[in-house]
Amino acid sequence: MKVSKGEETTSREAACPYRLVLEHVTSRWGVLVLMELLERPYRFGELRRAVARHGRTASEKMLTQTLQTLERDGLVHRDAKPVIPPRVDYSLTDLGREAAERVRGLAQWSKERMDRVTRAREAYDEARG
Repeated sequence: MKVSKGEETTSREAACPYRLVLEHVTSRWGVLVLMELLERPYRFGELRRAVARHGRTASEKMLTQTLQTLERDGLVHRDAKPVIPPRVDYSLTDLGREAAERVRGLAQWSKERMDRVTRAREAYDEARG
């Protein structure tokens, strides 16, 4: 029997409820969005440009999906202002700030240990050469 995407997500969440949140927080775009929003609130276009400064350009669709996912998880707040032209600001919730701080800590750890990781990779590749 084929399982719909929604049912599949529900069964995955039931099996390990925090796994999906971890996937969202540590996804390719999730990490960069959280790190940028940790600095300040952004409008959509500003956030897209800020993420691109990390050497990766997110499509509008991917950034929208990432923001919606993080908003659904309670990590991002979307503030749509009723003005013309429309203005939407994105910021971290308290929960999002907590997650972003931890992501930043992991990123810092990775940066500080990169030389050891590089040596380990080289040794691994050489041994299997």
